[in-house]
Amino acid sequence: MEFDGLSVDQAPPISAPIRFFVTAPLFAILAGILIFLSDAQVLASRYSIETIVITHAITIGFLSFVMFGALFQMLPVLAGVKISKVDIISKISYTLMLVGTFSMIFGLWLNISKLILVSSLLLGGGFLTVIISMLVAFRGVINVTPSVRAMITSLVFAFIIVLIGMHLLASYGIGKFSGLHGLFANIHSVWAIFGFAGVLIIGVAFHVLPMFYVAPRFKKFCKQKVVWLITSGLLLWLVLNIFAESYSTIAKIWVAMFFWAFSTTVYLKLNARRRRVSDITVWYWRSAAIFMTLGTFSWAFNDFFDGKYIVIVAILIGGGFIFSIMSGMLYKIVPFLVWFHLNAKGYMTIPTMNEMINKKLATAQFVLFIISLVGFIISFFIPSILPIFAISFISSMAILEYNIVIPILIYAKIIKTKPEFDMSMFTMKVEK
Repeated sequence: MEFDGLSVDQAPPISAPIRFFVTAPLFAILAGILIFLSDAQVLASRYSIETIVITHAITIGFLSFVMFGALFQMLPVLAGVKISKVDIISKISYTLMLVGTFSMIFGLWLNISKLILVSSLLLGGGFLTVIISMLVAFRGVINVTPSVRAMITSLVFAFIIVLIGMHLLASYGIGKFSGLHGLFANIHSVWAIFGFAGVLIIGVAFHVLPMFYVAPRFKKFCKQKVVWLITSGLLLWLVLNIFAESYSTIAKIWVAMFFWAFSTTVYLKLNARRRRVSDITVWYWRSAAIFMTLGTFSWAFNDFFDGKYIVIVAILIGGGFIFSIMSGMLYKIVPFLVWFHLNAKGYMTIPTMNEMINKKLATAQFVLFIISLVGFIISFFIPSILPIFAISFISSMAILEYNIVIPILIYAKIIKTKPEFDMSMFTMKVEK
């Protein structure tokens, strides 16, 4: 691995990101259970309450928890910026997001209006706490790299979609919907997928692929222009949706083209990596590139089918691309955090990152996950088989949770012993 450009002296305590990572697969398991209990024909509609609940159990409960947990670690280490009172901020945002997500899931599922309204406030408070804290922290950044610009851009998109999400949730809580509800819902979903998650993944990939996989560095054009081009496409899509909706497909194709270019670049760079040893995370990145290519163009051309296949598009992009990368990165980030923090405290006899993960279980988890994704798409046409793939998805997420917990238990065991090295003589420190 290459660690060029890492700022290790500002790393947050390990608990800040870990609490998010450990919780994320539990929400995915809950989503799988809800899929199992649901009618497949009802889930074929993006506007059904069941679809909305399950979608947000995954997007907020899993994806957002992983992404913000990663940001707590990456901002200080990759960007060299310090989040003020990071431990307190992570605890407050985590608690509000945790309770808020449960409140939203059960409030919508059981149609409890007060619980829905409470979830709007809790989720808004949790997300805005962490987003604003991170944006404020960027004021102190000295070296504005392409990754930093991508992170800032993604957080701005996140800020907007959170405000829209609070409005949408409140509308369900009071049972009144404005004439712009459909437009707000579209902006919320598209900007969340492409503006927040997509741009963030691109920015992080600039660092992660060379660092973890010793892959060739991204070209200057890709690092400096792609995020800007995607952002301009998303803004164009918004303008066309408001003033000339029939032409919005033009902006969709624009956005799809650059995500396809990024996905293709990722696939090629993984093939050209100097460290040829393959592992489960490489499989996740490769499958994500394939799913994103299929998903983005399906999203663009779905307009020609009156939006009939939007659920399939969501599975391809949300599940195949974003979920795949988040799952794969958990296998890298969690063992890396354990190794990094133990090493920083003077422990030398530490299992390697690869030794912390059971490879056979990781492979089984990946296979079950891919089977479930393909199965969900097939279930759109053959609804009766959906429960089978719901079980596959639940099993996959249960294994993922196990594989995350094991490195943390290794950390808990080693930290109770005496370190081989006294690190107090060095200036490098891990924030308490």
